[in-house]
Amino acid sequence: MGFLDADLLYPSLKDQKNAHKKKRLLQGPKSCFLDVRCQSCSKVTVVFSHASTVVMCAACSAVLAQPAGGKARLTAGSSFRVKSDI
Repeated sequence: MGFLDADLLYPSLKDQKNAHKKKRLLQGPKSCFLDVRCQSCSKVTVVFSHASTVVMCAACSAVLAQPAGGKARLTAGSSFRVKSDI
């Protein structure tokens, strides 16, 4: 057990997911767009994962996401899915 026990040429997928976006083998952002379904009216709204403002539902004005430092915090009970790349 020493300093070079980790394989530097072929790091594990787990290590790559936890690494900083600039320190990965393939650089890329950790942010994404989410489809969030409102729990009261079931309307789907697109929300950025790192939203810096409060996101409201367009139909019923319910709060869908609130900023929380880096990532946006979704309201309890609302369902979401990550949008695929365009």
